Amino acid sequence: MRNVAAFVLLSVLAAGLLTGCGISLPADPERTLDRVRDGQLRVGVSTNAPWTETPDGAEPAGIEPNLVRGFAATLNARIQWSEGGEQKLVDELERGNLDLVVGGLTKDTPWSEKVAVTAPYAEVEDGHGETHKHVMATRPGENAFLVELEDFLAEHKPEVQP
Repeated sequence: MRNVAAFVLLSVLAAGLLTGCGISLPADPERTLDRVRDGQLRVGVSTNAPWTETPDGAEPAGIEPNLVRGFAATLNARIQWSEGGEQKLVDELERGNLDLVVGGLTKDTPWSEKVAVTAPYAEVEDGHGETHKHVMATRPGENAFLVELEDFLAEHKPEVQP
């Protein structure tokens, strides 16, 4: 019991020291949220209707681009869209050239080993009785940005037809 009390006391003291030093959690080592707010949100989009559609010569459309527009508005950010295949977009996200990738990704995406994914924001059952939990991908380690996006998605769940 004494070990538990000591752990709690040390945790409280550590939190107080970190707060006193001006450190806030969660943090973005690359300051993504700070850069995007009142700036530019760089979004990679891969076609996967109805989640994302990339019509020739037009801005992306679909469920996820609409969510991204709403999220960008909360940050007063302009969106710079980049279209491409998932591999290319994930590589750009890893390099820090993108802030977010959308394309109908699901929780079991193989890219989750290379990027951070949001908590599932929508569940859809396909025609085979399988449920797919949809996520968006962000740069790993940019936790304040990820939390801000997840909070937005939790409040703006899309109406999705299977």
